Amino acid sequence: MTAKKAAGTADATDVNTSPFTYERLYSLDALRGFDMFWILGGEEIFHTLAKATGSPFWGTIANQFTHPDWNGFHLYDLIFPLFLFLAGVATPYSIGRELEKGATRPQLVLRVIKRAAILVLLGLLVNNGLKTLKSFDEIRFASVLGRIGIAYMFANIIYLYANRKWQIAWFWAFIIGYWLLLKFTAAPGFAAGNLTMEGNFASYMDRLILPGKLYLGIHDPEGLFSTIPAISTGLLGILAGTLLKTGHQHKGRKAALLAIVGVVFLIIAQVWNLDFPINKNLWTSSFVMEVGGLSLLLLALFYYVIDVLGYKSWAFFFKVIGMNSILIYISGKFISWNFATNGFFGWLGEWVGQPYNIVVMAICFIMVKWMFLYFMYRKKAFLKV
Repeated sequence: MTAKKAAGTADATDVNTSPFTYERLYSLDALRGFDMFWILGGEEIFHTLAKATGSPFWGTIANQFTHPDWNGFHLYDLIFPLFLFLAGVATPYSIGRELEKGATRPQLVLRVIKRAAILVLLGLLVNNGLKTLKSFDEIRFASVLGRIGIAYMFANIIYLYANRKWQIAWFWAFIIGYWLLLKFTAAPGFAAGNLTMEGNFASYMDRLILPGKLYLGIHDPEGLFSTIPAISTGLLGILAGTLLKTGHQHKGRKAALLAIVGVVFLIIAQVWNLDFPINKNLWTSSFVMEVGGLSLLLLALFYYVIDVLGYKSWAFFFKVIGMNSILIYISGKFISWNFATNGFFGWLGEWVGQPYNIVVMAICFIMVKWMFLYFMYRKKAFLKV
C-alpha cells in the first residue's frame, strides 16, 4: 500500500484510488463514503443523543447501531458487507478496463492476490497493532480487512475466468452450498443443523484450522470458514457493476432494475430466515440476501440521484470520505482522534455543558476526521491498496 500524490492538474473527481485506472462513478465513491461515515463515528451521534435525552425514540435508533448478540439484523450489520459489495461494483470499472486495454488474466490475478495479501496484513495490524512481543497464541488472525481481501480475491478471480452466467451460478453455489453444509453438519456432540455459537460447523472448523486466538474464544465473526458466503457478496457487487458499466438499458432503467432485484432479495431473505436465520456472525445465506438487497437498493438510489439526475453537490461530504476509506479505517492505530478532538474543541464541549456536550463532541470528532480527509483530498493524496 502506498500514499500517492496524483500528478498533473486533473480535477480531484478524476483521481484514481484503485490499483487500476478506470472511469469513476461519483455515486460509488459517495456511497462508499456514506458507508464509512458510520465507522468514522456517525453512530456515536445517536448513541450520545440516546444517553443525553434518555428518550426511547433515540434509544431505539441507537440500538440499530449495535450488533445483535447472535441471530437477527440491525442496520449496523450492513456496513461491512456493503463495503465488500462496493469493492465488487468497482471491479468491472477497474479490472474490466484493464482487460480491455490488453492486460492478461494472469497479470491481473497476481495484482488481485497482492491486494488480498496486503489487506490481510493490514487486518493483522488493525487487530494487534505493532506489538511484536505477543505470543503466537495471542494473535488474532481473522479480521474485517482480511475477509474483504480474501472474498475480493476469489470473487475477482471468478470474474476474470467466468462469464456472467457462470458468475451468477457461483453466487448461488456458495450460499446454497453453505446453507446445506451447516444444515446437515455440526460440531462434534451436537445435532446436525445446530446453529449455536458452540455447536455450528463453521465455528468448529475455525477452531480447528485458524491459528492464534478467535475473537470470542470459540467463535470469530470474521472467521475463515464463514468467508465462503462472503464471496457471494463480492460477486453480487461485480454483477451490479457490470450492469451499470455495460448494460444496454437507459441509466434510469438500470437503477430501477437494481432496486427491483434488491426488493426480491429482501423477500427471499425473510423466507430463508425461517429455516436459516439471518446472522452476521455466521454470514448466513439469508444474511447475504438481506444485506445484498439493501446494498442494491442503496446503490440504485445513489446512482439514480447522482449519476442519472446529476445531483452531486450534496454528496461531496461523503465522497471525501469514500476516496480514502482504507486510510480512515486504519488511522486510529497511529492517530489519537480523541486527543485531537479534545485539543481543538474541548472548550466547546465545556461551553455547551451537560448533558448535550457529549453530542457536540461526537459531531466534532467526525468533523476533525473529515477535515483531515479533506486536506488529503485537496492534496490529491490517497492511500491505495
